[in-house]
Amino acid sequence: MTLPVHLVPSLESATPGSAVTVEGDEAHHAVAVRRLRVGEQVVLTDGRGRSVVGEVTSTGKRVFDVEVVSAERVPEPTPSLTVVQALPKGDRGELAVEVLTEVGVARVVPWAASRSVAVWKGERAAKSLARWRSTAREAAKQARRSWHPEVDALAGTAEVAELLRGADLAVVLHEDATEPLSGVAVPPRGSVVVVVGPEGGVSPEELAAFTQAGARVVRLGEEVLRTSTAGVVACAALLARTSRWS
Repeated sequence: MTLPVHLVPSLESATPGSAVTVEGDEAHHAVAVRRLRVGEQVVLTDGRGRSVVGEVTSTGKRVFDVEVVSAERVPEPTPSLTVVQALPKGDRGELAVEVLTEVGVARVVPWAASRSVAVWKGERAAKSLARWRSTAREAAKQARRSWHPEVDALAGTAEVAELLRGADLAVVLHEDATEPLSGVAVPPRGSVVVVVGPEGGVSPEELAAFTQAGARVVRLGEEVLRTSTAGVVACAALLARTSRWS
């Protein structure tokens, strides 16, 4: 049976035989909802490459203690994938973040594209960002990822263009592009950035800004995918040509 995974702030000093305490909401869910008991084994991760397998030694209302049995340090995956995700309508944003996390992206950047139907402002922006981050955290635990993705604050087009300038490979998905993604060489290491537009598409002004920043405009295939799934398909197509999926 696959062991349950719990996120902790740090495992810097965790070694076999040492103790780790899990507190707060993470512990409450494990003890009150999952009915975690003394003697059970769990996996703990800090989301930054460290994870341990341990045995539960005590439980409380919002806390449980674990004795470390084994510890592991996983190198950060490379190439690193960042997806700039234009804000979709409804709950499709959380869907995109969930599956992007499962496929292995390192970073998700919400983008306020000019043609996005959804708008993040004020309290709504804070709540929406919190949902995206919570979705990424839970999906990373479900996927047994040692490195959890970062979800940035909302970015504008100028900020996205700056991000593209620093990438080893930057692509913008567009249904009218003539260059296929399948023909793009994927760097064996470094950073790859994929820009996914909104339901209304990337505007000509945004395309111009992104190409001036060094991005290549590419198409996935004949079909036009939803904004919530296009990034996942693109990342899978890229990762399939790297050592990460070998």
